[in-house]
Amino acid sequence: MNELSKACLDEAKKGMQSAVNFLNKELEKIRAGKANPAMLAGVKVDYYGTPTEISQVANISTPDARSIVIQPWERTIVGAINKAILDANLGFTPRNEGDTLRIIIPPLTEERRKELSKAAKAEVENGKVNVRNTRRNVMDKVKKLKDKAVPEDEVKQVEKELQDITDKYIGECDSIFAAKEKEIMTV
Repeated sequence: MNELSKACLDEAKKGMQSAVNFLNKELEKIRAGKANPAMLAGVKVDYYGTPTEISQVANISTPDARSIVIQPWERTIVGAINKAILDANLGFTPRNEGDTLRIIIPPLTEERRKELSKAAKAEVENGKVNVRNTRRNVMDKVKKLKDKAVPEDEVKQVEKELQDITDKYIGECDSIFAAKEKEIMTV
């Protein structure tokens, strides 16, 4: 196998691994009944006119499995953080304790668990689409290898390996979903 073929396969692996890593980050945001600072990832607070992640303006900790404590570095932004969390519509309400905010994670209802499972499934489908898009983009490059005097049997071999790599990463997405669904549905 020549260098161009190997470069295409390496690009495919890199792109597909990146899609799986992104999927993992997105699934961390979906709560499964346990408190996790990642639940607040993506929530932006108005910090002196600039939208800023909560983790950039406060210390976020989980003292136990049912609560998250947010300690802002400046006491003046407690209200702004409270508003940002409420506006994010995450399904819980922070309790203002003066210089900190405490979020008690309510137990999930069966209906809410099913909604979260559907949301996780949608994220996994997006991850699979990203993997397939990577395959398509690399497949286009592989087909152009024919123009670069690469033997056709080698191009077919690369296409087969590319499909095997794709199947591996699609399977990884499915196993990630199975684990997340089990985590969500466990009472």
